[in-house]
Amino acid sequence: MPPDTVKIQEWFAAHIDGGWGSEGVKIKADLDEILAVVTLPTDKSDIPETADDKEVAIKRIAQRFRKETRQSRMSVADSAQELFDRKVSWGVQVGEDTYLFTHVTTPTMTRLRLAEREVLDTLVNAGVASSRSEALGWCVKFVCDNESKWLNSLQEAFKSVEKARNEGPSRKKS
Repeated sequence: MPPDTVKIQEWFAAHIDGGWGSEGVKIKADLDEILAVVTLPTDKSDIPETADDKEVAIKRIAQRFRKETRQSRMSVADSAQELFDRKVSWGVQVGEDTYLFTHVTTPTMTRLRLAEREVLDTLVNAGVASSRSEALGWCVKFVCDNESKWLNSLQEAFKSVEKARNEGPSRKKS
């Protein structure tokens, strides 16, 4: 997580259109992308109980929000992209569910040993993924889904390191 995420969060909070009817925006960012997820208020009666109906209802809410806010979201995104020099992606959170409209897929170069490539090839041969690239993405998602507590702990520790760095002596260039 880049050290300016708090600054980005504050900037977006100040620039989100009050007419959106949102309950705020959550920011995730790295060096390539800013993901702005707008939290929408929900009435439990708007969201059906069954999984398929729930997914359709959330997509409908997300698509309506996307259509109605497009002009103002694009204006905010253009300003943010110029200021922070990163692409801006959007999504909404409805209750516990998140629906992304856009996102950046960034190629990542990696060197893998035979045993690691075998894992990817097994996923491809089993039909879990259609390519090694997709299999690697699947592996990352699997770790995120199954090790979230550990990853959250690691991210919190990193925040402490960043805080200590920021509170320490400044590094002035000579």
